[in-house]
Amino acid sequence: MASLPIPIQNLTLGGDPLSLDRIRGILTRLEDTIIFSLIERAQFAHNPRAYQRGAFQELKDVGFDGSWLEWFLKETETFHAKARRYTSPDEYPFTNPAELPPPILKPAPHPPILYPNKINANASILSFYVQSIVPRITRQATLALSALKRANGITGDAEFEDDGNYGSAAFVDLEVLQAISKRVHYGKFVSESKFRDDPAAFIPHIHSRDRDALAALITKPEVEAKLLQRLRKKASLYALNFSPDGEPLDDSATRKIDVDGVVELYEHYIIPLTKEVEVDYLLVRLDGLSKEEVDALASKENR
Repeated sequence: MASLPIPIQNLTLGGDPLSLDRIRGILTRLEDTIIFSLIERAQFAHNPRAYQRGAFQELKDVGFDGSWLEWFLKETETFHAKARRYTSPDEYPFTNPAELPPPILKPAPHPPILYPNKINANASILSFYVQSIVPRITRQATLALSALKRANGITGDAEFEDDGNYGSAAFVDLEVLQAISKRVHYGKFVSESKFRDDPAAFIPHIHSRDRDALAALITKPEVEAKLLQRLRKKASLYALNFSPDGEPLDDSATRKIDVDGVVELYEHYIIPLTKEVEVDYLLVRLDGLSKEEVDALASKENR
């Protein structure tokens, strides 16, 4: 099974990129991409060596001291940077931008959408993915690997975790990380859209640095509840295997992924981190503006 491509919004065509309906469509499609990418990663064992810095002598020999996944990210993002991927307001590299080359092409003519900011949550995303997501979603494959190794006389610590599929696993890791990153950073679009709708509601809380009040302005618990409900239904469906005659094999032993793990990933990490990005963005939304400019925003009527 190939994972779904990451949704891309064409920012050079007509239409409002800050339309909440348009943003919602991107976020809904990203759910599918994230679920299918996690299913792909779940077929490989944990392979913790791929996430340990300095574990590969081959990388040390070429002067790289990070992990296999960090090297894979840097090599891929180096090419993507040349193709001007990170000039788009909805794309963020995991590699330090100072270590990436400039684009070969001139910047695309994107209309001004987001307020200038340097918010990048990818370091947090990468750490959580490696420490929490990978061990959980690969548990079934890791246990299957250990059973196979025991059958071949390999026991103890050597029977667990590593199937040697470093390249294949890293390829899917990259897809998962890019999709989660886009999903989280799309919170900036949500914040900008809601700020433009009613600047006066946000400005006092930005001045007072009241994170809770800002979060309350952009949070709709009923929408989050529907999102998690929809996500569970999708993950439950996509996790099914089918018999040769097309009948679904609906039992936990044959599911491709831990459905509860997918829902908890969203509920306890992706949604809260997105809110942090949304609030962080709002807190810099007035930076560099004069008092007159801020007053003019505050006097605008709701859109």
